[in-house]
Amino acid sequence: MQITSIAAIYFLFWVMSAFVMLPFGLRTAQETGEAIVPGQAESAPVNFRPGRIVIRATVIAAVLTALFVANYQYGWITVADIDVLPKPPEPTGA
Repeated sequence: MQITSIAAIYFLFWVMSAFVMLPFGLRTAQETGEAIVPGQAESAPVNFRPGRIVIRATVIAAVLTALFVANYQYGWITVADIDVLPKPPEPTGA
C-alpha cells in the first residue's frame, strides 16, 4: 500500500472520528446553570474545546488506520468473510 493511500485513509478516519467526538463532554448552559445570552440557542455548548477534539480524533484515527493497514497486510478480514449473499446456482450443462 502506498503512503499516499495510507494518508488518505488516515484523513478519512480523522474526519469521521472528529465528527463522532463532537458531542462528547459538552454541556449546555442549562446543564451548568449558567445564564443564556439573548439570541443563544439552548443547545449551544458552554465548554467547547476544539483542541481536545483534535487530539482525540488524531489518536482514534491513528489506531483505526493502523488496524486497517494491518488488516490489508495480513488479510484478517477479506471480502469473502463479509459476503453474506448466497452464491448463484451453477449453470447445468445444457
